[in-house]
Amino acid sequence: MADERFPWQPLGSRVVIRPVEQESRTPSGLIIPETAKEKPQIGVVVAVGDDESIKVRVGDRVLFPKYSGNEVKVNGVEYLIIDANDLLAYDTETRASLPEEKPAKKARRKG
Repeated sequence: MADERFPWQPLGSRVVIRPVEQESRTPSGLIIPETAKEKPQIGVVVAVGDDESIKVRVGDRVLFPKYSGNEVKVNGVEYLIIDANDLLAYDTETRASLPEEKPAKKARRKG
């Protein structure tokens, strides 16, 4: 859901991630109860801070440490706000399928 809009702008080097729930069945077909599920470690970036050193962008699937960041709930959806430096990796296949961002044009001053 790369078109998802997060109503808050993260500051600095923070990114907002929507964690992706893991499958509730094992490959052999066993159902995993909610109490036994592990905390997600994969998510989708929905907002990026204003620090130019951030290497991920909205729509990227990322891998993050299990117990990092701050959990927030906005409009009934749970998100994780995490420092971009704490991210472990991003999915290169997902990155390849996203359209490239075009740099903003600078306004010309009339003399």
